[in-house]
Amino acid sequence: MTDATDRPRFSIVIPTLDEESTIALTLNRARSSFGDSAELIVVDGGSRDQTRSLASTTARVLVSPRGRGAQLRSGSQEARGELVVFLHADTHLEPDVGPRVETAFRDPRVVVGCCRFAVDPPAKRFSRFALLERGINWRTRLLGTATGDQAIVTRRESLERIGGVPPLPLFEDIVLVRRLRQLGRFVRLDVTARTSRRRWEEQGFWPTVLQHWALRAGFWLRISPGRLADWYERRRVAR
Repeated sequence: MTDATDRPRFSIVIPTLDEESTIALTLNRARSSFGDSAELIVVDGGSRDQTRSLASTTARVLVSPRGRGAQLRSGSQEARGELVVFLHADTHLEPDVGPRVETAFRDPRVVVGCCRFAVDPPAKRFSRFALLERGINWRTRLLGTATGDQAIVTRRESLERIGGVPPLPLFEDIVLVRRLRQLGRFVRLDVTARTSRRRWEEQGFWPTVLQHWALRAGFWLRISPGRLADWYERRRVAR
C-alpha cells in the first residue's frame, strides 16, 4: 500500500487517439513543466498507430473506451497526485510552472483552475488566431468557465467529491468545471497553455470556429452531448 508521503504532488492525465506525431514531445514538455516527480498518465482511446508504445517509455499507459470524458475519467481514477492536471495531447505549458500552480492552490478555497489559452506557433498581433485567443480568454474571465485546451487543474479530493469526471462524449470539460465550482473558487492561473493550430488549419479556421459555436449553442439548448457528438462525427467523416 502506498503511503501518503509517497504521493506525487501532480498527476498529469493526457487522453490520446492516434497521437504518435505529438505524444513524445507532449510528455517531455509535461515533465519540464511539472518536474521529474510528476505522475504522467496517458489514457488511450484505441489508437491504431504507435501512440501507446511511444508513451509507455515515459508514462503509465491505460486503455479506455474512446471519448475524452471517459478517458479523462479513467485516468483521474488512477491518479495518485494531490493535484490533477488534464492536458490535451497537442497542448503544452511553459517550463517549471509547477510552483506557480501550487501557489494558487495553497488557498484552500481554490478548487479548480485553468490556464490562459494561446495557440502554437504563437499568433501574430491582430491575426485571426490572436482574435481567437482574446475571445476564449475573455469568456473565461467573464463566465468563469474553461475548455480542455486550457489545461484544467483541480484537487484529486475534489474530483472524488463530485463523483469524478463526467464520462460525456462532448463538453465534459464545461460540466466538470461547473460541478467543481459548486465546491469552491475557480481561478485563471498565471500560466499559458499553448495548443497546436492543427485542427483549425486542417478543417479551416472559420468552419472550425462556426462548428464549435454551433455545438456550444446546442449544448446550452440542452441537446444531449451524445447527439451533438454524433453530429460532429458525421461532419468530420463527411470531410
